Amino acid sequence: MKTCIREVRHARGLTLQDVAERCAPPTTAQTIGRLETGTRTVSIAWLNRIAGALGVEAAELVRAPEQPMPDIVALLSPEGATPPRSAQIAALPRPAHDGLTMLVDASVGDYRHGDIVWLERLEPKAFGAALNRDVLVPRPGERFLFGRLIGREGNRLQLLPPGQGSRQQVVADAPWIAVTTQLLRALG
Repeated sequence: MKTCIREVRHARGLTLQDVAERCAPPTTAQTIGRLETGTRTVSIAWLNRIAGALGVEAAELVRAPEQPMPDIVALLSPEGATPPRSAQIAALPRPAHDGLTMLVDASVGDYRHGDIVWLERLEPKAFGAALNRDVLVPRPGERFLFGRLIGREGNRLQLLPPGQGSRQQVVADAPWIAVTTQLLRALG
């Protein structure tokens, strides 16, 4: 089985040691290097461990001929766009393993039609970490409320939905919330 572990690791800016330490349970940098180069056979168990350490799905580490990862043709910095010194591929962004995805169906506030928003689910004890960030909150009847978390008092959350003229909404006893972590927007 051909893998692209090395390419994904490089795209994430991690060393062999970083990945080895992030594996559960931790392993050695030498083992990760052998798995990357094919010197050691990559089992499904190893693929899952490394995927967890890299924060991707295991399927993203398997190289499928019909789905090549895109090459990086330029690096942008304050000095301008320059070609990379060595071949690099783009690790396509994916939501976290427990992540949620929201599609923007109609433009509202800073969000545009076609945007894809990735969110990370938080349990009640971690709600404070989402203060002043956009969150998705479940409501009864399989509905949701989306907006900026502007306040929290006990079990009550105060949200300001996106868009001009929106009024503050209050939600009590939310079982969980999901905080926005990444926005994917097509240009053009």
